[in-house]
Order: sequence, then C-alpha cells, then structure tokens
Amino acid sequence: MKKKRWLKLLIGILSILVIINIVASFYFYNLAIERNTKDFLQGNDDLEVSAEAMEVFTEGDWHDWVEKQDFKRWEISSFDNLELNGYFLPAKEPTNKTVILAHGYLGSGLDMGLYGQYYYEELGYNILMPDARGHGESEGDYIGFGWHDRLDYVKWINLVKENLGNNSEIVLHGVSMGAATVLMTSGEDLPDNVKAIVADSAYTSVEDLFAYQMKRMYHLPKFPFLTSTSFVTDIKAGYNFDEASALKQVKKTDIPILYYHGNADTFVPTEMAYELAENTASPSEIMTIDDAGHGEGFVVEKEAYVQKLNEFLGKYVE
Repeated sequence: MKKKRWLKLLIGILSILVIINIVASFYFYNLAIERNTKDFLQGNDDLEVSAEAMEVFTEGDWHDWVEKQDFKRWEISSFDNLELNGYFLPAKEPTNKTVILAHGYLGSGLDMGLYGQYYYEELGYNILMPDARGHGESEGDYIGFGWHDRLDYVKWINLVKENLGNNSEIVLHGVSMGAATVLMTSGEDLPDNVKAIVADSAYTSVEDLFAYQMKRMYHLPKFPFLTSTSFVTDIKAGYNFDEASALKQVKKTDIPILYYHGNADTFVPTEMAYELAENTASPSEIMTIDDAGHGEGFVVEKEAYVQKLNEFLGKYVE
C-alpha cells in the first residue's frame, strides 16, 4: 500500500510540474514571440541607455531627416504569404550601391534612419529599410528573431536587383535582432551582388540569447522551460530556437562581415560577437566599443564607427 501511495504522490508531483512547464511555455511565447506589447522590457536594467545615446535615439536630427524624405513604398510577399513593407529612398545621384538596413526587436524600418542618413548623405547609397515581419506595417502575428526574416531578406535582395539592375552592389547592415537577421541571411544562397554585411550587437542564436536572458531575468534553467517554449514556438510560429542560429549560418557564408559590439552590453553579451567573428568562414573584422551598451556604438563612438565602416566597405564595394 505504501508503494502505491508513493507512486501516486510521485505521479501527482510530476503531473503538476508538467502543467507548470506547459503554462510557462505559453507564457514565455506570449512574452517574447507573439506580436503584442512587451511590458517586460520597461525598466530592464540591461537595456538602460546612456543619456548621450538616449538623446540621439529620441531627439536626434535624423528624425527630422527621415520626416523630410520622400520614401517609396516597396512590398514583397513572404514564403508564408505575409505582405511585408519596406521604405526605399533612391540616392541623390544615380548609383549601383544600395544598403538594406535591418532594425531591432520591436522597432520598425524607419528607426534605421539613424544609419540610413549616413549611408545616404555621406556615402551616396540608395537605402532600403524594411519593416520586419510582425513589426511596423508588415504583416505577421509573431516575431521571427531573424530566422524566417532571413528568407524575407533574400526576397528584398532580389527586389533590389529587379528594380535597380543586375549590376547592383548590396550591403546588409543590421542592429541587434536586425544584426542576427543579416547574419542568418548570410548563410543562404545569395547572389554575388551582396558584397558586405555589417552586424551590430548580434546574438549567436535565439537559443543562446533566451537561455542567457531566462537565467538573468527569471533565474530559470534552460531545461525544461526553454526547451518546451521552443517546442511551442515551433508549433505556433514554425521555427525552433536551436535552428534559428546566426552562428551556424556564418560558418558557411562567403560574404565579408564586419562586427560591432559594445563592451558594456549586458543584454547581448559581447562574448557572442567574438564567437561569431571567430567562426565566420569569410573574411571578418570586429570592433568593440568601450562604454557602449546594447546598440549604442554608432552614437557613443560615431567617428571611430564610421571610419571603420568606410575602411571595411572600401575593401569590398567598388
């Protein structure tokens, strides 16, 4: 009888743990993946922005610049039939150089005007700034964290060729989730038109990022919570955290990559940038920026940032 009671107790405890895990999995999916308001980011110390960076991000003159531009709307249909929106601005003088910019988590294409202004005004590029799936005016009820987005960027690349000519020279430049997006894109079968990639504050994989944040923010282990949340994501959004890997993609790319990362970044550890650079199959360079938090490098050390950018692009874009 005692054995039966212990067995029932054990089964009961396991059943409760399974239920807790299932509930937690759907909670974390809703928290991070589903398209909705993300209150958990409010007051997150890892995303605390320096006063210098905050002033530029929120009040910089690039906002006025974006407002004054006559962007053309470009659209593509994704592999899963989502209508995706992009903002295109032709250069002042005709050129075959185009940068496709990729924004971060919960952002929008126009947020990349901070970088687009430099490419447009100083480098004379055409600029294309898409809204990622699940963001801005693009359709989608989930956030792809770069994985499904990589296939969207293949389509944006092909649209640039179609509209601007087969002699187009294309640069991909992304920040945070956008950086992971362009790195994940790098491992696809891309046309020779893609000459260089710039990845600012990228993570190695969705699994690595979530494991780090789950431990840091919620003091929870990777197993079983992350494993089951990945399973829920696979069911609801069509991808899992393990496959959504920038690290695996850069191991097979032939496109030169420039990495930027802030040494004070606690949201995406700087070590991830070094791991990516060390495992990149193509020529790669890395610049880390002292006292820069997540995605702050362009603001904190703009002169050094653009000097490195210009040197890098000068090697690979004619």
